[in-house]
Amino acid sequence: MDDTVDASGRSGGDRGFSPLSSAFDGLPDDAAPARVRTDVRRTVLRVNEDMAEPAGEQTDRLAAEVPVALEFNGISYAVMLATPSDLEDFATGFALTEGIISRASQIYGMEVGESCDGKGIVISIEISSASEHALKMRRRSLSGRTGCGLCGVEALPDAVRPIAAVEADVRVRVSRLFEALQAMRGRQSLFQATGATHAAGWADEEGRVHCVREDVGRHNALDKLIGAMHRQQECDPSSGFALVSSRASFEMVQKTAAAGIGMLASVSAPTSLAADLAARLNVALAGFVRERQCVLYAHAHRFAVREAMVPEEGAK
Repeated sequence: MDDTVDASGRSGGDRGFSPLSSAFDGLPDDAAPARVRTDVRRTVLRVNEDMAEPAGEQTDRLAAEVPVALEFNGISYAVMLATPSDLEDFATGFALTEGIISRASQIYGMEVGESCDGKGIVISIEISSASEHALKMRRRSLSGRTGCGLCGVEALPDAVRPIAAVEADVRVRVSRLFEALQAMRGRQSLFQATGATHAAGWADEEGRVHCVREDVGRHNALDKLIGAMHRQQECDPSSGFALVSSRASFEMVQKTAAAGIGMLASVSAPTSLAADLAARLNVALAGFVRERQCVLYAHAHRFAVREAMVPEEGAK
């Protein structure tokens, strides 16, 4: 059975969208791309290298990817391509990591609905007046892509915005990273069905995974995770670490620090700018976390590595 997103969203009034609970009633499954399904079935032809002995037509499951528009107090802010699941978490995490709000309680209300053209989703978020001021100071108009959360930023200073260093001094044994990664893989149900989504998870110092979110975009998956943690308030983000099934780009480190998480582990490599930012913002950074090995790029001593083995920060 395909995964679905629970209907959420009250009447949109004059905001230009319909509540999701009735937006696609009576339509065929594939006529509802905007929200109902996180994966879509397609007929495909599976063949081998030399086209000999083709397996023939089969049904495959593809991860859904739809435009998701975010507007705050009626102000259009961004359009991202995302998986239509955990959208309240996504909006909350996005607002936090963009610096629009500093805590989840600054969101007073949220409505999720179908866009007026029926081709996407609109998330309308009601925020405090102070948060609206921050929004107007940083407002940008972008058409986001799954691989880039910086598209449309008008100037480099807007992208490299000031973020305070993380105060958390969390320390985790390297072995816990592998345990957490293995546990996260077991909770990537959409990836197991489609092979097309990233995951972001949060684990405590003992490597126990408490929360996992998936999306076609790695930035979106991390925003969903951060939003879920701040909405649920069951765990202190600073008391554990984030892990992602992707590379650690500059913005992934930036979002991690903005959420108050002091350690990030990634399956692939970081970029140079990401490693520099992690060192500056007190985010312990590990990359290539796989097959019981990893590479430590920033604040290596916090992975319970012997001091004599740790190079000086910034050493070439």
